[in-house]
Amino acid sequence: MFVFVAGGGRTGSRLAYLLQQQGHEVRVIESRSDLLNRLHHELPTEVIYQGDPCNPQDLENAGLGRANVLVACLSDDATNLVVCYLGHTLFHVPRIIARVNNPQDAWLFNEKFHVDVALSQADILASLIQEEMSLGDMMTLLKLRRGRYSLVEEKVPAGARAIGIPLKDLGLPEECVIAAIIRKGKICLPRGNSTFEAGDEILAITSPEAAAQLAALLKPQEA
Repeated sequence: MFVFVAGGGRTGSRLAYLLQQQGHEVRVIESRSDLLNRLHHELPTEVIYQGDPCNPQDLENAGLGRANVLVACLSDDATNLVVCYLGHTLFHVPRIIARVNNPQDAWLFNEKFHVDVALSQADILASLIQEEMSLGDMMTLLKLRRGRYSLVEEKVPAGARAIGIPLKDLGLPEECVIAAIIRKGKICLPRGNSTFEAGDEILAITSPEAAAQLAALLKPQEA
């Protein structure tokens, strides 16, 4: 896969490095001299192209027309939108991903500017912090679908409300699937009649809202 990265800041350079380590072809376009100097210490010379990400000729010379994915991760939202628009209308890139620097600008990153995926670092970090604060001892093991779903783990404490109730009767939402129960070191595949016991470790695939409901069921009952 050929991934074209517009912007050689910390995010762009790190992304380029990781993609290259995975065997992808990568090109980073950057015009700022201070960043170019650093890029040449972090990435192979053939990965770096000195040019203006908003200049169609520079984009063409850098090879954007061959790209499978365009990632606009410059530090200015307006510039990222221009890059996305050019990538779609002039170069017909199949997949376009954009960084949102200011969460208040997120509403602009839509189909009008041909953005397939918009990622706000501030929103992502804030959501992760909020999730960790609100779910007590529940541990997030893996994020799926850009953070919409997660693989979570939680240990069932003594006195939990869900102990002894068949899974089919717990009233869990559709967006919460119990994937496994680890009991005394052995994995048990959950069935509708399966029940939780104190000390069980629960693995579930769930949305943030459903995870909150699961966490409530696993809290000890009040005396």
